Amino acid sequence: MRFLPGQSPTHDLTYGDAFLVPSRSEITSRFDVDLATDDGTGTTIPIVVANMTAVAGRRMAETVARRGGLVVIPQDIPLDVVARGVSRVKACDPIAERAIVVRPDDTVDTALLLMTKRPHAAALVVADGRLAGLVTAADCRGVDRYTQVHEVMTREPATVDAAELSRDPQALQAVFDHLDEARLTLAPVLRDGVPVGVVTRKGIVRSSIYSPALDGDGRLRIAGAIGINGDVEAKAAALLEIGVDTLVVDTAHGHQAKMLDALARVRSVRPGVPVVAGNVVTAEGVRDLVEAGADIVKVGVGPGAMCTTRMQTGVGRPQLSAVLECAAAARELGKHVWADGGVRHPRDVAIALAAGASQVMVGSWFAGTHESPGEMHEDGTGRLYKESFGMASTRAVTARTAGAGAFERARKALYEEGISSSRMYLDPKRPGVEDLLDDITSGLRSSCTYAGAGTLDEFRERAVLGLQSAAGFDEGRPLPAGW
Repeated sequence: MRFLPGQSPTHDLTYGDAFLVPSRSEITSRFDVDLATDDGTGTTIPIVVANMTAVAGRRMAETVARRGGLVVIPQDIPLDVVARGVSRVKACDPIAERAIVVRPDDTVDTALLLMTKRPHAAALVVADGRLAGLVTAADCRGVDRYTQVHEVMTREPATVDAAELSRDPQALQAVFDHLDEARLTLAPVLRDGVPVGVVTRKGIVRSSIYSPALDGDGRLRIAGAIGINGDVEAKAAALLEIGVDTLVVDTAHGHQAKMLDALARVRSVRPGVPVVAGNVVTAEGVRDLVEAGADIVKVGVGPGAMCTTRMQTGVGRPQLSAVLECAAAARELGKHVWADGGVRHPRDVAIALAAGASQVMVGSWFAGTHESPGEMHEDGTGRLYKESFGMASTRAVTARTAGAGAFERARKALYEEGISSSRMYLDPKRPGVEDLLDDITSGLRSSCTYAGAGTLDEFRERAVLGLQSAAGFDEGRPLPAGW
């Protein structure tokens, strides 16, 4: 990456301070761009879902991994819960989506509540392990909420045999054509007569574009976070035992002695596993974490939407400059960085990658989706939302210190550097995380074609950045309606 001639920055920059300059390109289609990363985590798109309790759960993990990304399970989730979640993610099909399942005698109210967990608004009706029917939100409209599901479900719906599902483009097109000809938006998937999930027409199209992030056994990948307190070796070993593929040693201030000690101990558990550590914003921080054992360093202090660190403490650094400096330091050592926080638009993801990040972490942007762990709420005007909160907020700290004494919890609750409650509204046009991934990756693919890059490595090499004023940034915003 380079800046336009005469535009070397004289102060630190945020993503909004820069723009990408188009260059001569031989790339004829955005589908010719390979978004696979080279940092050893096995992802095929450069998106990592941040380890936030309100964002990163099992449903998010399976959905994002199916599209090639990675979800980091937060450090404050009990290990037995993590184990169950990882087991379910590893058991997921790389093409068929895990279905919402109800019994024939469940009520319409129960079915509708569960349907909020998935954007396709449908549930399989299963009795004695066999498919009894299919019920959709449309089937439940105008029906008494205590009506039993078997009274409104579609009996003997058209199905897809799991053997027909393959990542081969011709096989995917055959399944799509089958659904299209039957005028179906989705269908249950059966293996030997047993329901294993659902496929949608849009999902089949996505499977022809994305490649899932798979481990050596062909199962979906997932990452897990560890704090720097307590028996970190035991926690790391436990996460690896239950199937976590990447370890993330995480604390707000990563450039401290306690982190370096914890990181070295985690690194010793299983040397071949990718270990991520952070957060830092300087080259010196990168070098110290790499020396302690990090393969990847997380970059970012204070840019997150739920973070109040900069306003509370004055500590942090504009994210683009932090990524630029840290990525250069990591590259000299043969390592990588993740840009953690500060992205508000697809353009920001592209600029972070141009600046040298191997992947970009996204948190609050994904909180207002069907797949995030929170319950769906309605605000009284018909708009749907989920609650989000920062991982340094009083709410998060209270949950993380639940095992401590009441006095110690009260002391720690006095200090917060994050928002404890924020409404993240669902975008009616993009209610699912896959919709947002489509938005981000389509923009990124186009960015690569403008730069003449067929891979992310080429993008980092060929990208040209220019500097802009706030007016320049505003000029790029589309007008909402007319003039």
